[in-house]
Amino acid sequence: MPVVPIDYTDMSRLLAGPMTKERFIERVPMLGSDVDSVEGDTVNVEFFPNRPDLFSVEGVARAMNTFMGFKTGMIKYDVAQPKVDVNVDPSVEQVRPFIVAGIVRGVKFSDPFIRSLMDVQEKLHASLGRMRRKVAIGIHDMSTVEQPFTYKAVDPESISFVPLGKQEEMDLDEILRKHEKGIAYASILAGKPRYPIIVDREGRVLSFPPIINGELTAVKEGTTDLFIDITGTDMKALNQALNILAAMFRDRGGALEAVNVNYKDRTLVLPDMRPWPMDVDIAYIEKVLGLGLKAEDAAALARKMGFDAEPGGNRITVHVPPYRADILHPVDIVEDLAIAFGYENLRSVMPKAMTFGTPRPIEAKLAKMREVMVGMGFLETMSLTLTNDQDQFVRMGEDIGDRAVIRNPLSEEHTVLRVSILPSLMAVLRANKHHDMPQKVFETGEVVREGRNVSMIGGLVVHNKASFTEMKSCILRLMADLGIVFELETADRPAFIDGRCAAIVVKGRIVGHMGELSPRTITAWDLEYPVAGFEFEVLPPQ
Repeated sequence: MPVVPIDYTDMSRLLAGPMTKERFIERVPMLGSDVDSVEGDTVNVEFFPNRPDLFSVEGVARAMNTFMGFKTGMIKYDVAQPKVDVNVDPSVEQVRPFIVAGIVRGVKFSDPFIRSLMDVQEKLHASLGRMRRKVAIGIHDMSTVEQPFTYKAVDPESISFVPLGKQEEMDLDEILRKHEKGIAYASILAGKPRYPIIVDREGRVLSFPPIINGELTAVKEGTTDLFIDITGTDMKALNQALNILAAMFRDRGGALEAVNVNYKDRTLVLPDMRPWPMDVDIAYIEKVLGLGLKAEDAAALARKMGFDAEPGGNRITVHVPPYRADILHPVDIVEDLAIAFGYENLRSVMPKAMTFGTPRPIEAKLAKMREVMVGMGFLETMSLTLTNDQDQFVRMGEDIGDRAVIRNPLSEEHTVLRVSILPSLMAVLRANKHHDMPQKVFETGEVVREGRNVSMIGGLVVHNKASFTEMKSCILRLMADLGIVFELETADRPAFIDGRCAAIVVKGRIVGHMGELSPRTITAWDLEYPVAGFEFEVLPPQ
């Protein structure tokens, strides 16, 4: 989990009331955190990754102000009308399709603020940003460039600029090969014929996202006006990151100014710092917490957590701040009410019945399989059941088949429930292709087929000699250790090479397949070495 270094002297300047460092160390765990260590004036606090608004000194101070009663309710963030335009060229649609932006004026930097800003950027990149694949942040000195700005995709060798921290110009390909940030994040743009850039009215480069900003707009001593750009693949995550940064700058005394972000079919005025409402039934709060709270009590607790809240009969209406990316469901509000009430104030209740749990037989069988796979040198992975048609079917060479579709997906990456584990493992290999070979990964988990959950195990190996024979030996060892009698039959699957695929048959039923993946499948996942694998349904013990 992210560990946030809190300079207590710096944070105390942002608090609206007196609080000693000892009192802070005592109370901050009640917000749902853990004090990792204390080094002089720095308190290192570990927060859950679902609260990216707490990844900075400013965010922690904001939360402590209401939690400790120094302030009540939600902070209002005024945003001035836009004077700057960002034009989004359609050329980025197939590269890195989305950008959001904002402006902060009158910023006064201090050493603690600069450290906090750098730290929160890295933590947002790692959490919301999925190591910059989903979200990448750029912060620029506005004094050296002129609007309007343009976000577009270009030929890698058609444009050169001086990247941050360097003195010589490089084209985009050179940056990926020579710059330390380019080397670290080149895999994000692998296989793209064109790369995204942000330029000003005169064609000067502000940023080459998600890799590196330009030296031209480097923030330095004396910088007062900032342009924030955030690019990526998920508009909701981009806006969450922008709102977190905007609140952070405003808490430091900066003035927020909106930007017109002009797409071909719409214009977004950002940042949008308006709160949004959520109704929570008192009966639901009582069912979860059992505290006997009335609507007025629940609303008061919500205000203690930085929300605005109004009681209304048998429910409360909670207004959620724009930086609270973790509020997805009424239960998230209820959790905050419990925090405000104080976990230390919850009464212990003895259970009405004594029970003793034992593992389900299928879970015991899966545990044994995991033990055997680890013994063969495989690394266990754990991935989401949510996926998308492109990964689940198209990259595997299969027609889109029957699957459970999410009615209101939160992102384009998570639109269906998986029917196979192999695509999840291929995604793991793609994310780690820059590491040394061989690589051996496996997963036990559930897929959803014909409206029911099915327990599966799958494994993949990738190296220059991965073969059918190697995978067969793994299956033989796994089945022997589990005492499972099976047969292999010749089979065809689009993801596998013809003649190098076999069906796994248990008790006369085909439960899965194994073999060598086809070159077409391998290249569809941006891999370069032979891959062999298997997956099969794990049948419950009889």
